[in-house]
Amino acid sequence: MTSAALAVRLFLSSAGESNDAVIVGDIHPADLTGDTLRSILIPCGTAPQPASYPVTPGRYVVSATLPSGMVLTEDAVAEEGRETAVDFVMTDSPYETHSWQYLMGNIEPESVYRSSTTVPLAESVASRSMVAPAVGPDGALAETPFADPGPHATWIGDAPPESWSFASVLGLDNDVGALGRFVAEGGPLVLPAPDVAGESVTPLYRFGPGGPVGAPGSPSGRRQFLVVEAAGAVRLVTLPLPWGPHEVEVLVNLRQSPTGSAVAVTVRDPVRGAGLAYMAQGALDTAARLFTDVEAMLYSKVQNPLAAAAGAYVLIGTDHSAAETYWDPWLERLAEDFPWLADGAILRSVRLLRRVAAAGRPGAGAREFARDQAREQARAGLIKAVDRGIPYYTLGLAWLVEGLSAFPDDAECALRLDQVRRLSWLADMREPFLILDLRQRSA
Repeated sequence: MTSAALAVRLFLSSAGESNDAVIVGDIHPADLTGDTLRSILIPCGTAPQPASYPVTPGRYVVSATLPSGMVLTEDAVAEEGRETAVDFVMTDSPYETHSWQYLMGNIEPESVYRSSTTVPLAESVASRSMVAPAVGPDGALAETPFADPGPHATWIGDAPPESWSFASVLGLDNDVGALGRFVAEGGPLVLPAPDVAGESVTPLYRFGPGGPVGAPGSPSGRRQFLVVEAAGAVRLVTLPLPWGPHEVEVLVNLRQSPTGSAVAVTVRDPVRGAGLAYMAQGALDTAARLFTDVEAMLYSKVQNPLAAAAGAYVLIGTDHSAAETYWDPWLERLAEDFPWLADGAILRSVRLLRRVAAAGRPGAGAREFARDQAREQARAGLIKAVDRGIPYYTLGLAWLVEGLSAFPDDAECALRLDQVRRLSWLADMREPFLILDLRQRSA
């Protein structure tokens, strides 16, 4: 039994608010003779309580994997009879109000942000900012080449069901000027500019159960969107609301985001917020560590079906068995009980198709009948999902393409697959929630 321990945590700066979160890391022995602990949970915040991990005495390298994919490391010496503190420090956010976004990897550290020569460069066409900063004669990157880059943010709080259909949203790409009347049922609300000093190039908008934090009390419906316009670029942003009591943040980066996303949406959920970011990066196994209580998420889906859907994406993405699990019946209920949630139908259908594939070639009689029945149920569910409208999750768009492609000779599936593919060309696939570039100016 060991009597040494490493107490691990990560510090964030604060603007007088909670920035509590949990990320994932590892503990490795420096000399290959100590203990290896993988996928440890690391508390984050202004004054987080450390998580203690017993180890044998010795030298260790402790790593913290940020949602952006960046890895921080700290050396530590575990001594007999002592608990050694291992503190990661990320207090160099350019604004304290942006500490959560800094943790998620959506904004640069202060030293980079304040320098005109070290603005992250676009690595591909898909990584350009909304306003594409120009290089000056001296080689420095200008803050923005536009006199009035914006952005201008318009909240659509009560979008009617017909407005979020695939056909309707695809039509916006050709008629962005009609966006207000096309989407808003009760009238769009232009949001006031955030009042944080110096925030003109990286404004942050927040939304809670009562609507925009900067304009509370506005009526909201089942689906909410944000339209962000800057220098001719237009993004239609899916807002994952309501998400229980937690706020949703939308960061608009008119410079160059480290992730390449001009608009980033995060949920300030201390338990699952980072998990959503891991999920968007394709790190489903890592996200699963933060969705350990998925069963409870599915049981509580009446309170937060969006969180239940996130947990289900992680479950399906990490479970490759053909056998039915305890949570399969809950996928069916998620698909049937929430007709406004296309993700539920997507999840159930893809799960059926993957179970069929994992089962291998069918035998005769009842097994073959069950296989055909499952495929037919999946087909019907995929059609239903598309007819419900665009999903909340970007991963749902990718899984729709996967699922519908399994029926290449089906005319109904082919028609819907064409719509889904065309919409996917407008989507920022790096973000957890669906964000569409309606003018393809930045993308």
